Amino acid sequence: MAPIPRLRTYRGPALLSYGFRPFFLFGSLYAGLAVLAWLPMFYGELALSTAFAPRDWHIHEMLYGYLSAVITGFLLTAVPNWTGRMPLQGRPLLVLVLVWAAGRIAVTLSAWIGWELAALIDNAFLLLVAAAVAREIMKGRNWRNLKVLIAVATLVAGNVVFHLEAHVLGAADYGVRIGIAAVLALIMLIGGRILPSFTRNWLARENPGRMPAPFGPFDVASLIAAGAALVAWIVVPSGVLTGAALMAAGLLQAVRLARWAGDRTWRDRLVLILHVAYAFVPLGFVLTGLAALRLLPSGAGIHAWTGGAMGVMTLAVMSRASLGHTGRALVASASTQVLYALAVAAALARVCAAVHPAWNDALLHVAGGAWAAAFVGFAIAYWAVFTRPRLSA
Repeated sequence: MAPIPRLRTYRGPALLSYGFRPFFLFGSLYAGLAVLAWLPMFYGELALSTAFAPRDWHIHEMLYGYLSAVITGFLLTAVPNWTGRMPLQGRPLLVLVLVWAAGRIAVTLSAWIGWELAALIDNAFLLLVAAAVAREIMKGRNWRNLKVLIAVATLVAGNVVFHLEAHVLGAADYGVRIGIAAVLALIMLIGGRILPSFTRNWLARENPGRMPAPFGPFDVASLIAAGAALVAWIVVPSGVLTGAALMAAGLLQAVRLARWAGDRTWRDRLVLILHVAYAFVPLGFVLTGLAALRLLPSGAGIHAWTGGAMGVMTLAVMSRASLGHTGRALVASASTQVLYALAVAAALARVCAAVHPAWNDALLHVAGGAWAAAFVGFAIAYWAVFTRPRLSA
C-alpha cells in the first residue's frame, strides 16, 4: 500500500487520521492480552461471564475480534488507494473503533447481558465495515475489487452462524470454518497481489535476476482449487474427497509461493517475513487434509492457518504498512525482527502441540507466551508510529 495522496484537512489526534492506526494498535494489544486470558481459561483457573464455551470464546475473539480489526485497518487504508476516494478519518473512524470495542465487551459479558444482545452488538461492527467497503468500491467504480467484498461478506455470515450455533448447539463448528475460510481467501487474494509486487520492487533495486512470476492462469487455477477445497471442508470436514482436495490445494499453493522468488529476499526481512507467513497457507492445507483423512488431529492444520498464516501475515503487513504510511523507512528494525521470530515460534509451537499431545502443556505455554510477547510487543514498539503525526518528507 502506497501512502494516500488524497487527504482532507485534518487537525484531530494522529491516531484517528488513518484507519490502520487505531485498528492495528488496539487489535494487536487485544490479540496478545486475549491469549493471556485464554490460557488460564483453558486450565480452569479463570472464568469469564461469557455465554460461549471457553474454546469458542478463544476462537471467536481471534477470528472475529482480532483478525476483523486488522482486516478493517488494512481495508480502510487500502480501499482509498484502489478507488481514489477519501479515507475514513476523525469522528466516523472513532465510532467504528468504539463499535468494535463494544463487540469485544459484549461477547465477553454475553452471559450477563444475554446472547441475543451480544450477537447484535458484535455483528454490528462487521456489517458496518462491509457496508463501508461496498460503498467505497461502488462509488469509486472499482469493480475488480468486489471479490474482496465477497470475502468480507462471508466473514459477516460466519459471525452470524457462529453466534447461532453457540447458542442453539452449545458449540460453534460451521461458524469457525466459515471464518477461517474467509480470512484465508483474503490472504490468498491480497497476498497474491502484494507478495510478488513487493518482492519484484526490492529485487529490481537490490538483487536483479530471477523475478516473481506474473499473475496468470496458474494463479487462477490454484485459487479456484483452494476455494473448492475450503467449501468442501466447511460442508464435510472429514472424508477422502475433502482430504484429497485440501492436499491438492496445498500443493498448488506451495508451487504458487515458490514462483514468487522469496528465496532471493533474505536480506530484506520486511519482504522475507511475508513469504514465511504465506508458507503456512499450503502447510495448513496439507495438515488439514491429513486431518480429514483422520491421520492427524484437526488442530494442527487449523493452527497452521490461524497462528501461522493469519498471525504472522497480519504482523508482517501491520509493520510494513505502518512504517510506509507514516513516512518511515521500510526497514525491519532489530526489535521488529524479534517480534517476527516470536510470532513464527508461537505458530510452530502451537502446531506441534496438536501433533504431539504428550508435549501439549509445555508447548501451549510456549505458544501462548511467544504470541502474547509478539503482539503486545508490537503495540509497544509501534506506539509512537500510531499516535504521532506522519514524518515530513
